[in-house]
Amino acid sequence: MNRVSARALDEAIAWQLCLDSGEASEQQRQDFARWLAAHPEHGLVWRRLGGIDQQLAAATPAPARRALLQGGQRRRSLRRLGGNALALLLASGIALALLAQQRPLGDYLADYRTAAGEQRDLLLADRSQIRLNSRSALNVAFDDDERRLVLLSGEILIQTAKGDARPFVVETAQGRLRALGTRFLVRRDGDATELIVLQSAVAARPLSGTQERIIQSGEQVRMDSRHLGDSSPAPIGADAWSRGMLVADNLPLQRLIDQLGEYRSGYLGLDPSLAGLRISGSFPLHDSDKALAALPPSLPVRIEQIGPWWTRVVPAEK
Repeated sequence: MNRVSARALDEAIAWQLCLDSGEASEQQRQDFARWLAAHPEHGLVWRRLGGIDQQLAAATPAPARRALLQGGQRRRSLRRLGGNALALLLASGIALALLAQQRPLGDYLADYRTAAGEQRDLLLADRSQIRLNSRSALNVAFDDDERRLVLLSGEILIQTAKGDARPFVVETAQGRLRALGTRFLVRRDGDATELIVLQSAVAARPLSGTQERIIQSGEQVRMDSRHLGDSSPAPIGADAWSRGMLVADNLPLQRLIDQLGEYRSGYLGLDPSLAGLRISGSFPLHDSDKALAALPPSLPVRIEQIGPWWTRVVPAEK
């Protein structure tokens, strides 16, 4: 088991605070790159600290996370990287996977799931076809009364089979979608569910609602547990991900970065000052480095990368 020194850990924490501040200078970034390359232990402790901080980030806002990193108790806890208890924890492949993926435990117990960058095709017992997008989790519950899918996370593309009288429904934490002989997309997005109807129609009902509303082909809608939003035109190429492409039509840059991030390991972020930018074009999902390289010719940005697992889109140098 590889152990790291308290000194290396303290240095890594200091560098993380510096880089997360948003105020790091170019000289500081160069100094960090030299520190990272100076000793194999530095890369090891940086990767482990990154995994722990990803889990912390899911539960705490950035200011509180920085305070924890700066606090003495946080440092004392993290120094156990050099001791047996946390070293054994980090040796566990399951623990590392959970930290790296930031996925709820329920995903790992699902009937079907996909990892980052993975897509998976399913042929259900009724001959309906399902494609799971990256980082998705799905349960299937068919019985004599209905054909039911429960989408726990991620996104699915559904082509329902004909000739089966049982209702075909998709449930999420936000509500229930009933297919009316159709092809459609369902995506979990935080505390909401997004529905895009590609063919025919789908009846949508929020979890706390009593009435369904029919969403027609070519429409999309966003639903939380209490409300069903207004219908709007479906985006161009909504199902292009099933063919390995992401089609952006005046898409917010943050949304593009978020979707590309689902297909790569490590951190992919966007400088907050660029949040207002929008982008159009087609981008390969399974080669996110190529997709990112296509941004600078169109936008005033540059790609900042440190190793294969830390990438950030930042303003172009003037």
